[in-house]
Amino acid sequence: MSTLEKLVLQFSEDKDKIHEDFRLYLTSMPADYFPVSVLQNSVKLTTEPPRGMKANLKKTYSNIDQAFLDKCSKPEIWRKLLFSLSFFHATIQERRKFGPLGWNIRYEFNESDIGTTFTMLQLFLDSQDEVPWDALIFVTGHINYGGRVTDDNDRICLIKSLQKYCNVDALKDGYKFSNSGIYYAPSDGPL
Repeated sequence: MSTLEKLVLQFSEDKDKIHEDFRLYLTSMPADYFPVSVLQNSVKLTTEPPRGMKANLKKTYSNIDQAFLDKCSKPEIWRKLLFSLSFFHATIQERRKFGPLGWNIRYEFNESDIGTTFTMLQLFLDSQDEVPWDALIFVTGHINYGGRVTDDNDRICLIKSLQKYCNVDALKDGYKFSNSGIYYAPSDGPL
């Protein structure tokens, strides 16, 4: 970090020696040891996770187009499970706002988790005659998302939540994700 700090300070001292198109992009998680002088001489961008179920679903669906929705050999099942898994993703992200009541340990679930889950879902659906529910729950719950989860109780909670969104009933119109009936998957159709 000290070498980085010296290098960046040298950039500001040698402005006439640096090409006008030169840009240095750095990415970092928040860290106390990151040099303050680098931050002070930088333009900072932050990406905040969406807040709320609706915002989470919009974020996930902003990366989906109609071609993506039609690219599986079982399009109706694919679209239903895409929504169910997107809703699961939003749910587990929202649990973070409840602190230790949501998760015992704070986990950073992100877009790569849902992206990998979509890839595996398509692979399973294209390669199998029937939906391999057990394999889908194992790969999604224990590997894609569960790989981040270190607390046994959190893992149980994650798997039980996933089973609510990833089951044969979720393929039926009118299946409710909550007892209140407020949350449900839309009927099959275009984006």
